[in-house]
Amino acid sequence: MHHKRKSSIWQKKLIIDAIFSSILKLNPISMLYNPVMFIVELGALATTIIVLMNLYLGETFSFNLQIAIWLWITVIFSNFAAALAEGKGRAQATFLKKLKSDITAKVIQKDGEIQTVSALCLNKGDIVLVSENDIIPSDGEIIEGTALIDESPITGESAPVIREAGGDRSGVTGGTKVLSGTLKIAISAQSGETFLDQMLKMIEGARRRKTPNEIALEILLVGLTVLFIGVVVTLGLFAEYMQIKIAIPILISLLVCLMPTTIGGLLPAIGIAGMDRLMRKNIIALSGSAVEAAGDVNIVLLDKTGTITLGNRLATEFIPAKGVSIDELAHASLLASLFDETPEGRSIVMLAKEKLNLRGKDIPIRPNTEFIKFDVATRMSGINYEGEKIRKGSEDSIETFLKSQGATLTQNIKQIVEEIALTGATPLVVAENNKALGVICLKDVLKNGIKEKLKKLHLLGIQSIMITGDNPLTAASIAAAAGVGNFIAQAKPEVKLQIIRKYQDEGYRVAMIGDGTNDAPALAQADVAVAMNCGTQVAREAANMVDLDSTPTKLLDIVAIGKQILITRGSVTTFSIANDLSKYFAIIPAIFILQYPLINTINIMHLTTPESAILSAVIFNAIIIPCLTPLALIGVITKTHFSLKSLLKRNLFIYGLVGILLPFPAIKIIDMLLSFLNQFK
Repeated sequence: MHHKRKSSIWQKKLIIDAIFSSILKLNPISMLYNPVMFIVELGALATTIIVLMNLYLGETFSFNLQIAIWLWITVIFSNFAAALAEGKGRAQATFLKKLKSDITAKVIQKDGEIQTVSALCLNKGDIVLVSENDIIPSDGEIIEGTALIDESPITGESAPVIREAGGDRSGVTGGTKVLSGTLKIAISAQSGETFLDQMLKMIEGARRRKTPNEIALEILLVGLTVLFIGVVVTLGLFAEYMQIKIAIPILISLLVCLMPTTIGGLLPAIGIAGMDRLMRKNIIALSGSAVEAAGDVNIVLLDKTGTITLGNRLATEFIPAKGVSIDELAHASLLASLFDETPEGRSIVMLAKEKLNLRGKDIPIRPNTEFIKFDVATRMSGINYEGEKIRKGSEDSIETFLKSQGATLTQNIKQIVEEIALTGATPLVVAENNKALGVICLKDVLKNGIKEKLKKLHLLGIQSIMITGDNPLTAASIAAAAGVGNFIAQAKPEVKLQIIRKYQDEGYRVAMIGDGTNDAPALAQADVAVAMNCGTQVAREAANMVDLDSTPTKLLDIVAIGKQILITRGSVTTFSIANDLSKYFAIIPAIFILQYPLINTINIMHLTTPESAILSAVIFNAIIIPCLTPLALIGVITKTHFSLKSLLKRNLFIYGLVGILLPFPAIKIIDMLLSFLNQFK
């Protein structure tokens, strides 16, 4: 069954829950984590106290009450943005907790007996037996068996995957289901420390740690807030010296409007929403800072197999020997590959059927046929029938076969093999009895869209380096076809680690992707390390992100999301600071116009009354936060054809200019609405 999770954050239940959570977040202790909005809340509280005093003394309090209400709304709107993003994480956590409950495990005791226990009681090192239709009780490594596993409860993807003992596909995750096969699994995590537990912790936004960039921005916001507090206090003292009476609620309104409340209100939501966007792509960030570190990455290390290419070389061409037709070669290749269960063998069958226009049922199989399965030792597969022997394999293995038949490879075949090898492809020779019929060309097939994604990285100023264990000739061919900036061939684990350290010492931020135990040292060293969920437990523990779908090209998406978070934060910050200008023209004239009528010349918006001007500015300051909440949650749209420098210039120009111009008509419209409503009092 396909358990695809909803990715939309605009769900009725989430919005209702976020509204209630916004009110609960008014707790001053919670607000301390957002200094800018904490100051706004203190201002709202002080204004409310003044309203209550006005009420007690029988004084007019209507204006002060409106100020107090809109200040509280400003704080609640700010809380709503963060609560909506956090609500998405809590909804998903509820799903995972439900998934985790009531799972049992069949533990194999030392005497061989099987005991059924709760999955919560499992300890690291326990050996469990998992059979068909069983839920895997916890994270572990397969030590025996092969199985088809449904990972949709965790990844949301319906296609089952094969997991087997040994190699880099032995890691399994608790909560997934065995569809067929039987496994013995060594539990690799204590209860409460499994990958599922890590997911529960990380997707609940409240646990997300702030990144260095976010902390630096908060320091800037706090600095601006302190500066404007000084400005407002000085303005109040100056007004008193000039014998101008300014009410405290007006000074509070001025302070709130001048402070960068927009970015202060949206900052938590931007970070949390970034993690939500990763979750929607089935990527878990095991470190809060990893998401934003991706935005600073300037070098990406990519493995060739499975990342840049599809993972297996595929048959792309039949090249017949002199005097042999393509159909004859394709027919022999088809028969010789029927029992070759490797991906390469299956691709030869598919290519041959395309060339011969055959369907599966049309494949000619004669009586008394003996199929020769592909053997790693002989590096050949084939078929024997009616005294005929057809073989397909590497050049040296076919040459050995031909010698047993009293023949050798012709110079023509050797030349074809050499030409294919020079292009970085793999040649396979096909022979029938004592004659070589031709050569099959196997090539690494690039993943769809990989070249475009790498081009996007280059436009963002990020270098791409392909790391592979292949020979330099093959590596150069693939790197050129994919548009990779550079490549390193015949790379061993220690070489990967050395490369990452070298670039880090030079001041670069390095991202890497891997799935095997041999990748663990490099993953632990990289600034952004993405492990495949299908990989080994060691690789997942070394990484700071895990791709649940095990799709290596997602590293490009991670970098894009990191960049988007940085650009979104920069754009909203620019807008927040820029729109302060209009508020000067609204509030400053309102404060001094009665004492100094000439100051009306800067009342360029021609606001109706001083009270209406101040209230209009406060209302605009409040409603702009929910208006920008979708932008904070979705992120600023980035265009692939822009470089990072031009992208930043473009967004800063747009949000800076809009931040300056938008408040003028908006405040004027609010002022007109207030004037219209005042007619009915």
